[in-house]
Amino acid sequence: MTTRIINMNAKKILFLLGMGATLLSTPSMADDANARAIMEKVDARDDGQTLEQDMLMVLIDKNGKQRTRDLKSYSKDFGADEHRTLFFKSPSDVKNTAFLTYDYDDASKDDDQWLYLPALKKVKRIPSADKSSSFMGSDFSYFDMTDRDLENYDFKLLKETKVRGHDAWMIESTPRNQEVIDESGYKKSIAIVRKDNYMVVRSINFITNGKKKYLDLKKIHKQNGIWLVDEMTMTTKKGKDTIHKTILT
Repeated sequence: MTTRIINMNAKKILFLLGMGATLLSTPSMADDANARAIMEKVDARDDGQTLEQDMLMVLIDKNGKQRTRDLKSYSKDFGADEHRTLFFKSPSDVKNTAFLTYDYDDASKDDDQWLYLPALKKVKRIPSADKSSSFMGSDFSYFDMTDRDLENYDFKLLKETKVRGHDAWMIESTPRNQEVIDESGYKKSIAIVRKDNYMVVRSINFITNGKKKYLDLKKIHKQNGIWLVDEMTMTTKKGKDTIHKTILT
């Protein structure tokens, strides 16, 4: 994954590919103040004001069959809001497909998403009811491509742990209402946050259908004071069986 930082600014950090968080939260009785404080620092991380990325997406089915897709990504801050665009460059069956996300800082305002389908020459708006579905056949959902609002979740610090030799926290997040569960498709999530950089480097997402999705940021590096992802995987499992896997490099 090749990333070019065009400008820098303190703004939202992504939980998954886009998956970040927005503040403005009122803790509930079930909330853990220490865990929320950690997630607020995750939110406050500097991830660049304007980014440009070249990515390779590899889709692997349960039989090991692979499909690859070349992508170009752009993201830019507009005040407290963020706009992100993904373009598919190849193969031919997805070439020129484009995906646009408007992430609004206002937690009361729904994020907007559109998908351009070149074969139909149509732009499709992604409604909230469809955000838990797969994004372009990958293990990421449309919901994964937007920022998560911290005020919609309760947090609990489960324990301190290590990940690849680095000290980390294990934090559980639980949606506060059924509407969030229905939109995201997740009953709860467990994130591993590195202590040295407040980066979510692993997570387990519990899907409402009994499956689980495992995120792993396998390679990261620091550039101009900003931590960037070089390789990540998202794996969908049911029990011990791997159903599908997506690799982004």
